[in-house]
Amino acid sequence: MGLMKVFSGSEILAQALQLRLNEVGVETVLKNNLQSARLGGFGNSDLAVEVFIEETEFAKANQIIEDFRLSI
Repeated sequence: MGLMKVFSGSEILAQALQLRLNEVGVETVLKNNLQSARLGGFGNSDLAVEVFIEETEFAKANQIIEDFRLSI
């Protein structure tokens, strides 16, 4: 299978979602575009961090993701 993006936003919100997903056993991958841009010598401020999960875990994670989106 593959990875699917489930969230884009600030680093703090992405880490909060990552924590909630990890608590129920869903492994996540964070892609931090802000750090990549800084190391490359240019800036990026919008939707800087993305959260990815395995497609096969979506059914398990969907309700947590929806509850998180409604809470922000």
